[in-house]
Amino acid sequence: MPIVSYSAICIIAVLAVATAPLIRPAAGADTKQVLLNQDQAMPSDIDPQSGFRLQLPKREELDEAGRAAYDRAVTPGRTIAGLQGPAGVQLYSPKIAPHVSAINQYLRYEAGYAPRVREVAILTTAREMDSQFEWVAHEPEALKVGVPAAVIDVIKYRRDPGGLDAADATVIELGRALWRDHKVSPDLFARAKALFGPHTLIDLVLLMGNYAGTAALLSAVDMQLHAGKQPLLPIP
Repeated sequence: MPIVSYSAICIIAVLAVATAPLIRPAAGADTKQVLLNQDQAMPSDIDPQSGFRLQLPKREELDEAGRAAYDRAVTPGRTIAGLQGPAGVQLYSPKIAPHVSAINQYLRYEAGYAPRVREVAILTTAREMDSQFEWVAHEPEALKVGVPAAVIDVIKYRRDPGGLDAADATVIELGRALWRDHKVSPDLFARAKALFGPHTLIDLVLLMGNYAGTAALLSAVDMQLHAGKQPLLPIP
């Protein structure tokens, strides 16, 4: 073998070793899970600026309703996700945006149930819809308003809610009945009505329906998580 060729092979071998990953999974670690937790390339049909399957409309190209919706989305505190989220997708239907915003405002802050109840209802819906984006947005919100980590785990891992606080358990059961069974039993309805009253109960169902609709929207456009965010739901 010529000396030049042999040297080239040696250089290639050295480079291969030098550029190999320096961090290896610990002994016994689930290699598949380690790989899933690393940053992955976006699907080819995802726009890198919007984070979903459509380009984010430019503000100057929108009509008056669209510009108002755009401004709401970029105003701190008005949305959790900003333009890379449902608000950005809704710019493709700008006339619906103020109505959706008003419904969200009422159901999240004005309906009268406690923030803890609200977030348990949202997380239950996100889990039953397998909406990774909604879950990643709302698990921190749930912790912030006092939802115990044990309750979050019951929802996340689809465990039996028996033994939880009555309100937490009932909301979880109600969400599972709606989205998994598509039927609410007389006993469950009676327990929920006794706990929350008929008006608040209906608002809770509307809240969960609203987030189920949002989950469908996010699924249609394959909304990606924000940069640096890791998936929190154990979805295959």
